[in-house]
Parts: sequence; structure tokens; C-alpha cells
Amino acid sequence: MKRWNIYFCLVTSMLLVIAGCSGKKEQEPERNTEEVESLKPIEGIWNGSIEVPGQPLPIILSFDGMGGTISIPVQGLQDYKLTSVTVDESKVFFDMNLQGQHITFDGNVAQDRMTGTFTQQGQSFPFELTKGSAEEVVETGEVVQVEVENGSLDGLLEMPEGTEPFPLMVIIAGSGPTDHDGNSLALPGKNNSLKMLAEELAAEGVATIRYDKRGVGVNATLAGKEEDLRFRHFIDDAAALVKYAKKDPRFSTVGIIGHSEGSLLGMVAARQSDADTFISIAGAGQPIDQVLLTQLQAQVPENVRKEATAILEALKRGEKVKTVSAELQGLFRLSVQPYMMSWLAFDPVEEVKKLQIPVLLVNGDRDIQVPVEEAARLHEAKQDAELLIVNRMNHILKESPEDREANMATYSNPDLPLAKGLIEGIIGFLEVGKE
Repeated sequence: MKRWNIYFCLVTSMLLVIAGCSGKKEQEPERNTEEVESLKPIEGIWNGSIEVPGQPLPIILSFDGMGGTISIPVQGLQDYKLTSVTVDESKVFFDMNLQGQHITFDGNVAQDRMTGTFTQQGQSFPFELTKGSAEEVVETGEVVQVEVENGSLDGLLEMPEGTEPFPLMVIIAGSGPTDHDGNSLALPGKNNSLKMLAEELAAEGVATIRYDKRGVGVNATLAGKEEDLRFRHFIDDAAALVKYAKKDPRFSTVGIIGHSEGSLLGMVAARQSDADTFISIAGAGQPIDQVLLTQLQAQVPENVRKEATAILEALKRGEKVKTVSAELQGLFRLSVQPYMMSWLAFDPVEEVKKLQIPVLLVNGDRDIQVPVEEAARLHEAKQDAELLIVNRMNHILKESPEDREANMATYSNPDLPLAKGLIEGIIGFLEVGKE
């Protein structure tokens, strides 16, 4: 089963194993310093993940002579102190108490690699860490902030050079813990697809605002409790940024670019915020239940597919499912089901029909996650929309070989340029060119 395929098309930024985390630190646990012997073999920063089925959970550990801390970026948990840390030759053990739950990590360390078993509430998953330095992220652009439910949402404004006003596009990232640059914390390396999109549009005279969705990056703490999250929160956040930009005299028009899951969010947000234009890139043309079942078809046994089908049918009826198999816990555990119900209420075909503004539908012919048939479905529903199929473009907007493995390798290569024809097509649609 190729887990990463399932992961990409799901909003899993809050569907994580350590439920209930937040950016707020709890009272620091007292330490028994006698238990902290020589930690020199592990002192430093360790990066890696807990291998939760279908959705690896990135973590960062920092150890010094007195103990250690853990950070979980996608849940806004930062430098939370571990209760105890012990090292005995190649054996390593550390644990933490979080909101009444005792969580343990039991493993082995060999030079710069640490592997073992993570355990929480009777569930166990492997973890793997590599010793290294925390990556420093340098951002350029103007930080913008809008008030949304649960707090303030930060975005990054990329401005062109030249004379104002400029057209502006709000860029909505895809599913999971995908940040404003198009990079996912659940995958190794970076592709910087959305960062490159913003930079190249700026070079062509188009301003952009891109942002970490609630539950991700700088906006991690906006997620709140998992059971309280709804699809409308993401819609409202995007709409708030559009409304913010429409009040700024530096911008002549304000539209939305929605990538992958961001396409559906953008369709609804565009209408809600009275946006001037809408661009869908690699957006699904089917409701999420059909997308999930299509993905599961080739990846899990028949009994699991049948269970997933039954769960989705129940959720569509507004009924929670209390018993879910271990294979599907990542998708359908009880605390996630209210969110899934709210997502199932939206059909991309019906939403795109409602748009009364210029629409561009973009897809790559080498997208192994959202095939061109999805764009065709949307175009059939809204035939006055422009349709752009970019030759050789895959899901992360890069040119890709036909080979599946080589296609996947592009997801962690930031040096690859955007596919030829993408920017040209967008600029043509927006009728903006170099003077």
C-alpha cells in the first residue's frame, strides 16, 4: 500500500495521532535529575517523524545535558518539555505527559540515527529521527494579518515592482500540512511550488497573498480542538483575505488561485467574498467521498474499501461511526468525523456552476493525484470557463517524466522550475503582460 498517495488528497493537518495539542504550554513537568545521566550521545537537535499509517507526523526533538523538548509543528506544539530522558549504551527512552495522557518513545540510537516505538493510549507506531540542525527559514515579502475565528491569520504578500495598482491573487494551498510555499511537513525535502508561483506571478505584474492554513505553520494554533474543526473555517479564512485585499487601493482586482483541495475551498470563498476571478489548479471534479474511494481502490484490500464506503455513507447521512478499524483510523476516527461531514456537503461541480466571474481551470497531463478528467468534469459543468491542460505538468506544478517513481521524486526537488505554459496561461487569463 502506497501510503503517501492517500495522504496527499486529504485534509489531515489536524488529523494527527497526538490529538488535543496546542501552542500553549502546559505546566512544565518536574524532573528527577538523578534519572538524567549522561545524555551526551544524543545531545543536539533530531528531526524525523512518527510513522502513523497514511499520515507521517513530523516531530523535532532537542536534547541537552538536563533533558529534552519536543516540537510538533503541524499542531503548534513548541518546545514541550519531556518528563524524563534516559540513555543506556545504545538504548534510549523518553516520555511526556500531555493533557492526562502518558506518551512514550522507546528505541535505539546508533550515531546520527534513532529508531524505536512511539506509544500512546495503547496504540504503537514506529518513529525515526536523524540528528541535524533545525532548518532556518528566511522569508521575503510583507506580512499581512486578518482577524478570523479563534484569532488572527497571517499571510505573506508578494508585491511586483512597478506602478500600482496591481491585480492580486490569494493562493490557497492543498491538503494536509502543506505550507504557504507548497511544501508538506509529512514529506522529505521541498518543492517550493507555491513560492515559485508567487514569485513568477510577481515578475509578471501580479501580486499574491499566500498563507499557512489554520493548523499549519505560523497559523497552527488557529486549529483549535480537532472535533470542533469544520470545512467552513478554511473557506472563511480565504474569504477574509480576499475581503482584506479588496479594501487595499494598491490592488485593482482581487481573485483566488486554489490548488488541489484549495480549489474547492476557493470556489466557495470566491463567491462568499465577491472575488473578481477564480483559478483552479489540479482541483477535483468530484465530492471528497468519490475521491477517497478512487484512491483507496488501488491501495487497500477489498474489506477495507467496503468499510470506508460504509463509513462515508453514514457520514453523508449525518451519522457518526463509533467503531473504525486501525487501517482507517487516520481518516475516520471519531474526532475527525464532524469535519468530514462538513466537507462532504460540498460538490465541486455544483460549486463551480454558481460562479458568475471569469474562471480558469488548470490541470497537468502528468498529475498522478488529480488526473485531467477532473478538470474536464469541472469544465463540463461550467462551459464558459477557460480550460488549460499543461503539457508534462504534475501535481506540484513541475514538469515530470511519465515514470511514476520519477514523478514522485520531483516532490522533493526545489531546483526544478515550474512547468512551461503554466504562468503564461495564468497571465493570459488575467490579461496582464509586460509593458
